[in-house]
Amino acid sequence: GTGGNIAYTLGLLNTPCILVAAAGKDFALYKSHLAKIKDVDLSGIKVFKKDVTARGFVTTDKDNNQIWGFYEGAMRMARNLSVKKLIDSDTLLMIAPNDTKAMKKYVNEAIEKGVAYIFDPSFNIPHFSLNSLRRGVTYSTVLIGNDYEIELIRRRLEWTNKMLTKKTNIVVTTQGRKGVIIDTKSKKLRISAAYPKNESDPTGAGDAFRAGFLAGFVRDYSLEACGKMGALAAVYTVEKYGTQTHKFSRNEFKKRYYSNFHERLNL
Repeated sequence: GTGGNIAYTLGLLNTPCILVAAAGKDFALYKSHLAKIKDVDLSGIKVFKKDVTARGFVTTDKDNNQIWGFYEGAMRMARNLSVKKLIDSDTLLMIAPNDTKAMKKYVNEAIEKGVAYIFDPSFNIPHFSLNSLRRGVTYSTVLIGNDYEIELIRRRLEWTNKMLTKKTNIVVTTQGRKGVIIDTKSKKLRISAAYPKNESDPTGAGDAFRAGFLAGFVRDYSLEACGKMGALAAVYTVEKYGTQTHKFSRNEFKKRYYSNFHERLNL
């Protein structure tokens, strides 16, 4: 799924994480690439040698609208993996788009162990049963998606926007160039997008946003700061072709955060 992209940017932000995923027999080169990123623990990856690693194929038009094709490959085996031994009360579990049965399993394991999790059903929203989708959303610490995905969740569950916010703790809605909206039971935050130096490729921007948001969230930063960190992380990906070709140092990130939002970031 998208966990590799999220873990990559978390590593750039000096945020330790364990990547849990099912990979195929062609994973070696990709593994060596990720292994170079400090703070990314690959011990949760299992290689299934009878299949190849999942891959996506994207067509992007001049307005950055995208149509995706996807080959599941070894990712279907993720349902055989467990996060139970990797999570505890101090863990924040990111349940990113993956094999649908795997996502359901990870939700149940997090609930069973009382572990906070971020739920990102994404392109799997139509594939969840109503009960599974409702359970994933209701028990989540943060529900995250783009504006289309959040609206699709709301319509499938037949909830109003107010009900959706009430059922979960925090709803994060990304809106591309329009920035991000963060809804809680007590307030609504609107955060502007950061400024890209160029717009080479939007692919992976959502994953980078999630990493930036997560990096702030696990440090107990304000939701506003988390949203701004996500917005800034996203533009680094937009400026490069590919989802793991961007690079930045912590000091570079802090300087650019200040230039975009006129606030200091203690990262």
